[in-house]
Parts: sequence; C-alpha cells; structure tokens
Amino acid sequence: MLIEALDAHLTKHLGDPGTVFHELVSDRVHVDVFSSPPTEDLPFHTLVTCGMSELPMKAPDDYPEGRFAELILRLPPEWPLTDSAFEDEANYWPIRMLKQLARLPHEYDTWLWFAHTVPNGDPPEPWAPNTTMSGVVLLPPLWGPDGIEELTAGDRQITLLGAVPLHHDEMELKLEKGADELVDLLDAAEASELLDPARPSVVRPRRGFLRRR
Repeated sequence: MLIEALDAHLTKHLGDPGTVFHELVSDRVHVDVFSSPPTEDLPFHTLVTCGMSELPMKAPDDYPEGRFAELILRLPPEWPLTDSAFEDEANYWPIRMLKQLARLPHEYDTWLWFAHTVPNGDPPEPWAPNTTMSGVVLLPPLWGPDGIEELTAGDRQITLLGAVPLHHDEMELKLEKGADELVDLLDAAEASELLDPARPSVVRPRRGFLRRR
C-alpha cells in the first residue's frame, strides 16, 4: 500500500514519519498528509502528501516518469500542528493547499510537474489572512536528506515535488518570461519549500517616470 511505502520511506530518511493527518471525506483520491517533526539536522516540520499517486496523472507520452508524484513542504518548527490550531486558517492553510494541489490533476485530467505554477483561484486570492501569497510553483526539494525525493511503491516510481508558495507577480513573471528567470530569482532569495508566509516577492517593482509639463 502507498501509505505503508511512504511511512517506510520517511522513517528511513527522516527517522520518524511523525503524525498522519487523515482525510475523513474524499473525492476521486484520498489524500492524507504525513508530518515529520523537526530534527537536529532538519530543524523544521516536513509535510508530505499521501494519495496523489494513487492514480496516474495524465503526463505526456515523452514524460512517463511524470505519472506519479506526491508533494513536500516544510514548516518552521514553531508552526502549530494541532486540531485546535487548525481551527484558525492562518495555521491550517499549508495543509489545505497541499490537499488542493494533490487532487487537482485527477479532478481536471491533467498533471503537475517541475516548474508548473498553480494559482489559488481565478482571479488568484491569498491562501490565508496571514500571507499575500496566492499561488505555488513546484520545484525539486532543496532540503535533504539525499534520496528523499524519490520512492517506490509497488510498481510505481514516485517523485516528490517541492511546493513553493508564490506571490501573484511571481506567477506573472513565470508566464511572461519563463520558469528559468523565476527560478533564478527564487534561488538568489534562498526561497524553497521551507515556507515563510512573510517572504517578500522576488520581482522588483517597475519604476514609473513622471512626465514634466
């Protein structure tokens, strides 16, 4: 089973899969979220979805490796992860975002892969009251340990995609100038799947010029 394979994978690489936030009501796919606690080497919570890879995504024929994926996100060590804390959307939104993304390829008969961006609605709205970010880009996870980015479950080779929340202007930059420019700016700002809800946009504001009369 997928949940057993992921449990073994996280235990091997993180030492403890921690808590599983089980989904009570599901549609198309059942999406749970594993939460591994901070460690000395990785001083933050590691969240990994479990369920996105239960069904194959509709990847292009020349991307057979893109049929199965799960999502990974890191949270600061002080982030509250309790049922009572989740009553506040400011605490729960990273898990809601992961579940929403994990269902998306199966609800819309598509696929999610590296450099894909997804807005939070149309028009995009902030994920929660405590952030102005309103989208996400999927990138290779930057935080280790080595080997955590891929696992095998039965005959499925599953890739972990790092979820990096974005501002609206960052998503617009990717659409206008391509993923490489956005990734370069994110790298320069040391932005990664380790969430900082207050991270400023990496897009420099455009300067306006006053006309003299």
